[in-house]
Amino acid sequence: MPLFPQHFSQVTSRLKLGLFSRSFLLLAALMLVSLGAWLQVFFSMEEGPRAIQMAQRVTTSLSITRSALVYAPPTVRPALMLDLATKESLRVQPREPTDTLEPLPNSNYWNHVAAEIKKRQGANTQIMWAVNNAPGIWVSFDINKDHYWLVFDREQLGLTAGIEWFSWGATALLLALIGSAISVRFVNRPLAQLAKVAQQLARGESPSPLPEKGPLEIREMNIAFNRMARDLRQTEADREIMLAGISHDLRTPLARMRLEIEMSEVSDEVRQAIDEDLAQIDHSIGQLMEYARPAGAAPEQGIDVSRVLHDLYERERSHTESLGGHLGASIAPNLYARITAHDLKRVVGNLIENARRYGRSKADDCAYIHLSAKAESGTVAIEVTDQGSGIAEADISRLLRPFSRGESARTGVSGAGLGLAIVERLLGQVGGQLKLLSRPSGGLVARIELPRGKGKGIQQEA
Repeated sequence: MPLFPQHFSQVTSRLKLGLFSRSFLLLAALMLVSLGAWLQVFFSMEEGPRAIQMAQRVTTSLSITRSALVYAPPTVRPALMLDLATKESLRVQPREPTDTLEPLPNSNYWNHVAAEIKKRQGANTQIMWAVNNAPGIWVSFDINKDHYWLVFDREQLGLTAGIEWFSWGATALLLALIGSAISVRFVNRPLAQLAKVAQQLARGESPSPLPEKGPLEIREMNIAFNRMARDLRQTEADREIMLAGISHDLRTPLARMRLEIEMSEVSDEVRQAIDEDLAQIDHSIGQLMEYARPAGAAPEQGIDVSRVLHDLYERERSHTESLGGHLGASIAPNLYARITAHDLKRVVGNLIENARRYGRSKADDCAYIHLSAKAESGTVAIEVTDQGSGIAEADISRLLRPFSRGESARTGVSGAGLGLAIVERLLGQVGGQLKLLSRPSGGLVARIELPRGKGKGIQQEA
């Protein structure tokens, strides 16, 4: 019996059932076992008293029938037998030596009944299952030198029919299963609500408050979760305010420093070096603000990914060419996915910027980038490919963490190390994935996989 929960857990794990289904199936299995054991015990306890009761009934009927036939005149006996058969369902048949006999079934119950009848009527009493192929319970008795059979219907003396027990058991089991489903649903409902608001919180949405009522454990859990959600929202708001203040306080003196450098009498080489340092600081501040900005909620319908990527490509191509690089694209039409256009631009824009800064070719120190998008089985695959030094496979998981950067071979330009972390966080909100793959010929492929969606029209955001 202790192995039953272990086997049940293994089966439900293979079937990938939810908590409600697992709890319901466990209760149903336990109830079936319990009902089977209860019926077995009941039948065992019923068999003995039922056999004694039926034997007493047969003995009483035999005594009454014998007395009625003994004291009735011979001319009245046929009418009396007909009356007994009609009103009392007791048939009296003459017993002949040539009768074809069929014994009782060899079961505990019928053996017990036969033993009790012989105990009361005598050891020579015959109890048969059928006589001359006529079904019934046939019990022999004598009146002087005349021999008779008293015939009972089998339903009168047998145990309760299996179909009747089956109907009662099925009804009891059905009521028990309905009660189990209601009780399991009552227990699982707060957990389902908690899972729903936890998913909202994971997507960066403001979760609806859980009801702070019900059983003590559920109420305390909901109160604690609501308090945690409020604290997280407050922390998020404080972080946004803090980062906005830092951005304002840092970018204002940076702008002033640029102006002062332009007006100062320093060489062009020094001015360019200082300007590049200030641009790098400004870029790091921008990445920090981008990482802190929450992701938008996934739309109900898919957006036209092809249109959004074409617009982004036109914007990024001119910027890439102004920096001496090259950006090409091959974007399949009619691609739809459930992600906001703004977040999609943030994701792909970060990957293009990452390739532009860190994926320069060793031959001429220029960035050669290719943007592609196509439909695959159930997903929209977007790839940003460069011809830089690539990334070692062992460093991929580390580079996805915030503030992590690669080796100097690829990261000749410093940065805050937030670009890939921003991409992965935004994709995680909509069920997407980011994969970094090194090309055999050199360079890196940043691959985005988004679940495909259906869209009735073009949805575009800034």
